[in-house]
Amino acid sequence: MANSISNQVLRERAKTLTVTTSTTLLENDSFQEINVATDALVITLPKISADNLGLTYTIRNTGADANNIITLSPNALDAFIGGFPFVTGSTASMNRASGTVNKDWINTKATSKKGDWVTIKAVSLTNWYIQGGQGVWASEA
Repeated sequence: MANSISNQVLRERAKTLTVTTSTTLLENDSFQEINVATDALVITLPKISADNLGLTYTIRNTGADANNIITLSPNALDAFIGGFPFVTGSTASMNRASGTVNKDWINTKATSKKGDWVTIKAVSLTNWYIQGGQGVWASEA
């Protein structure tokens, strides 16, 4: 019997978008996985509004280790909140967003690893909630 994939499985697969230049994500890009293999890109997020609450993006570093800085930039009125733990060597730490409006969330270049990722979701009119991730990410100073 030949192997086949049902239409439902195909519909449920996450769509992916490979970003090679700095870009602004659109509402239609929600629920896509965004792959970034190019250094020093800025990914600008749409302004959160009552009409687009629930927008969700997963951004993944697909570049070489210690080669990519990925910057997620919210609208000037929005902030990142939340965080997730990470381990470097034998030390456990916490990636925690500052919660300050108009501050970027950054996958730091020197510690970046291929496969680092973060999932964010618009949970209120001014907050992108960090649902999970891997790697070292930090709020803009």
